[in-house]
Amino acid sequence: MLHSAPHTQAQKSAITLRDVTLEWPDGSVALDRVSGSFLPGRTGLVGKNGAGKSTLLRLIAGELAPTSGHIDTAGDVGYLAQTLTLAGDATIADLLGISGVLTAIRAIEAGDVAEEHFDMIGDDWDIESRADEALGRIGFAASDLDRRVSEVSGGEAMLIAITGLRIRRTAITLLDEPTNNLDRPTRARLAELIDEWPGTIVVVSHDLELLERMEHTTELHAGVLTTFGGPYSEWQAHLEQEQAAAQQAAKSAQQTLRAEKRQRVEAETKLARRERTAKKTQKDGGIPKIIQGRRASSAQEAAGSLRNTLDDKVRAAQSALDAADARVREDEHIHLTLPDPGVPRGRRIAEFEDGGRTVVVQGPERVALIGANGSGKSTLIAQLLGQREGDPDRPAARLVTDTVGYLPQRLDGLVDGESAIQNVQRVAPGTEQGTIRNQLARLLLRGDAVDRPVRTLSGGERFRVSLATLLLADPPAQLLVLDEPTNNLDIASVQQLAEALDAYRGALLVVSHDFGFLKRIGIDTVLALDEEGRMAQLPELPE
Repeated sequence: MLHSAPHTQAQKSAITLRDVTLEWPDGSVALDRVSGSFLPGRTGLVGKNGAGKSTLLRLIAGELAPTSGHIDTAGDVGYLAQTLTLAGDATIADLLGISGVLTAIRAIEAGDVAEEHFDMIGDDWDIESRADEALGRIGFAASDLDRRVSEVSGGEAMLIAITGLRIRRTAITLLDEPTNNLDRPTRARLAELIDEWPGTIVVVSHDLELLERMEHTTELHAGVLTTFGGPYSEWQAHLEQEQAAAQQAAKSAQQTLRAEKRQRVEAETKLARRERTAKKTQKDGGIPKIIQGRRASSAQEAAGSLRNTLDDKVRAAQSALDAADARVREDEHIHLTLPDPGVPRGRRIAEFEDGGRTVVVQGPERVALIGANGSGKSTLIAQLLGQREGDPDRPAARLVTDTVGYLPQRLDGLVDGESAIQNVQRVAPGTEQGTIRNQLARLLLRGDAVDRPVRTLSGGERFRVSLATLLLADPPAQLLVLDEPTNNLDIASVQQLAEALDAYRGALLVVSHDFGFLKRIGIDTVLALDEEGRMAQLPELPE
């Protein structure tokens, strides 16, 4: 399905899917008869967690084969998954994906003219100069090609891997959540790269700033791909208008159905009254039987015709209502009633020290910890939680409260073999199962999902179980520590997380590069670490 913003002209598709279905080995269906297309240029692929966005990218990239259906691409495809998996001794050339070509060129330069070297190089004799130019855009150079990946930050490694896709000049490039764990400066450099990207690029992301740089927005919703000619905000406005119209159409269709049903009842009442009158007249006499028979037959035919007409109108109204209801989305939201942790405004919760200066977190204060990759944010959090010793040359942190909840980046605080119910009971042993089920339902975890081992749940479901163990703990935590909580969450889930945290009356310490999210949860204090790890207290989030 294709929607175009004003002034968008029809274009030939870069990627076309026809009835693509994917079944996992256990028989469960990941995607069911998905059809649609991606246009040339920059496209943001959006959709809820579990919709199948990452699976769709893997199918287009050829990492997975569809069970049925066809995928056509206008050229070769480069793909970067969410997580980089590299050996510890991998080089930047490995990360760029050009080490084989470089090795072949160097072998030929040393006198080895084996045919496989020429096959490896193909048309890429200028690969080193192209690498030098591309690396220069992100602060590196060809002289860094032999450096170990372990010498650069995780954000820089992601940026280098994306640069490698550009160097390889594939016609189509697929990026899955490329801004996860990237600091603000690195995100800005990535955005510049994408702005100038040659060919077609499809980006799965929840980063609203990145999605605003896209020429098209494609949504995967309920197994349907819909493309809109414009960035995310324009698509969102279009969707809201479309949903408002759909809701109005459904309301009108419901009113029409009620009216048709009412007319049907009224008609039956009139027919029954006529039938009683005719029987009374026949009983009283005065009309020959042959005429009475003709009148009765004629009345039955008229009544049958009227009933058929009215039934057809009711059926038509019901069909119109069903069609209108199908256009209305039933998007659910998190709704929680959380216990008050009872944190007085003057109560000290945590302390941060740097160079003889102390910053005190007290009462239900909301604190953001920000800084570039490698500045020491995670180290400081680990020290705060007692997971590692402090460094005398770095800022120090200590807790004053002993009721703390922690949501790590990896969501690895769950017992995989236990159910969602059992995981919550670990932190709320005195709470009845029925109460836990009700609270999990408010987090959109229902049915067998709450009884299955959490290792079988989707990423979005696992996140909500982790959030439940945090927010439903008994006694409630006076401080919640969240480390990059929006990573791998779809846009709707980020909003729902903000709504859930809005109901929390304790202190918050949030590590995040997502300034939009930080603004939504009402940050009171900003602690910023510079590249040397020095801490400063800012009056507000920087632009």
